[in-house]
Amino acid sequence: MGGSLATGADRKILSLQQLLDLRARAAAEGRTVVHCHGCFDIVHPGHIHHLQYARSLGDVLVVSVSADTHVNKGVDRPLIPDDLRARSLAALECVDAVYLNHHPTAVELIEQLRPDLYVKGREYEKNFDPRFAAERQAVMRCGGRVVFSSNDIVYSSTALIGGMQRTDPFKDEKLRRFCARYDLNAATLQQLLHRFRGRKVVVIGDYILDRYHFCDATGLAGEGPMMALRAMESRDYDGGGAVVALHLAGLGATPTLVTSAADNEIWQRARMRLAAAGVNVEPIHNRRDVVIKHRYLVEQTKLFKVDEGSTCPLDSSQEQALAERILAAANGAAAVIFTDFGYGLITGGLLERIMRPLRSHVPILTADVSGRQSNLTRFVGVDLLCPTEREVRQTLHDFSSGLGAVVANLLNRNKARQAIITLGKQGLVTFDWPGGSPRSADERLRSEYIPALSSHCVDPMGAGDALLATASLTLAAGGSLHAAAMLGSLAAAVHVQELGNVPLTLQRLSEEISQRDYQPVAATTRLAG
Repeated sequence: MGGSLATGADRKILSLQQLLDLRARAAAEGRTVVHCHGCFDIVHPGHIHHLQYARSLGDVLVVSVSADTHVNKGVDRPLIPDDLRARSLAALECVDAVYLNHHPTAVELIEQLRPDLYVKGREYEKNFDPRFAAERQAVMRCGGRVVFSSNDIVYSSTALIGGMQRTDPFKDEKLRRFCARYDLNAATLQQLLHRFRGRKVVVIGDYILDRYHFCDATGLAGEGPMMALRAMESRDYDGGGAVVALHLAGLGATPTLVTSAADNEIWQRARMRLAAAGVNVEPIHNRRDVVIKHRYLVEQTKLFKVDEGSTCPLDSSQEQALAERILAAANGAAAVIFTDFGYGLITGGLLERIMRPLRSHVPILTADVSGRQSNLTRFVGVDLLCPTEREVRQTLHDFSSGLGAVVANLLNRNKARQAIITLGKQGLVTFDWPGGSPRSADERLRSEYIPALSSHCVDPMGAGDALLATASLTLAAGGSLHAAAMLGSLAAAVHVQELGNVPLTLQRLSEEISQRDYQPVAATTRLAG
């Protein structure tokens, strides 16, 4: 019985042509078509009351559901994938047809369906949202009427979801669906890891020493209201561009680090560590001191950070010398990674000298930035940008537009192919143009969301560097953007489970892949539309 009911509900989910045929039959028979549109992330009593009211106004009720990529209600939305939302609505007796809408608004569907009535909730009656205004105008152009239902039963999917715990109960299913869409499973991911070996990759970035000071909190200081700490031990980790190169070496690649350095004992020890790990180092000695970032911890809790070291921009002769060194190192490279921490190594003049020859000879160019003094817009013509959402918004001074619009602006400005935007604990979103580049002014970016894969986080520092290194190496090995995002997410999940900037290893990433379930849900079917 359960199977027949599910099949009956599925028959209500129509393709566009089936929907238009239904509309034509209704018009020929003189029946009134009513249309409702929305996200319907959690179908609650308010939705049911609204749809029953809409059905009472006519003979055929059509409900269109926003596809996942066009639900702009926050990082964790939609909570429920679009095909399950469509099925939930199709199971309602009052609903005659359901359509999965792959446009940002219902305007395109309204203009083809030409409903007699378009029903929205009472909260939209005085709503000035331009999306609803466009839908309202489309209904009127087609000779229909807009009707507002009552607010007798008031619920909100957004409020209900916001009241839940922050953990996403659909996280595993979202991940399985993502993997199923792009044929990503344990076997395909392990094959990509195998292709990492021996890839020549050049990393261009500032060397930074991350120094962790482990302390014991002894109470309040006697001379004032401040915490008193007792130093116990310190540990040094290679950071900045160096840890990106170390990740690559640990994953089986052959990395070269082009960096700026101070000719002192700290740098000499660092260079020995890098060489021992398999990193070829090409330094330019233009700094007086090494940049050190001091972090003070009690147990695993970071209390504060103190940065030591100043910005030291290259002069024109140093730019020319470094450009020649980079181009020589990049000969035969599968990828070049720029990682700009804003300490002066990567300048506009340097990029003007190297970007064109690199673009013509190196298959994959990627870039990321960190810090207020770095500049994301300088990396023009790269294949992949890997910033955080905050970095993108700060770069473009846009804190109100939807993330898709902001990233589209960035990719257009940088003439970049694609981006992986990290969202901290919420995961990441991939962005790319369907044809590789925008073919028209109104073409929308394609986006995919991957939830954070870490079960627990010991130390988030350096997760972005692990993702950048792994994603770049995946592209260099012939993997897709979505494979790069998946492996980059797994790398970040591995990295945050250890304290400090500990380099990745191929074995550890392979184990992480093997431990996960990539099998799609058996009941998942593709909806028409």
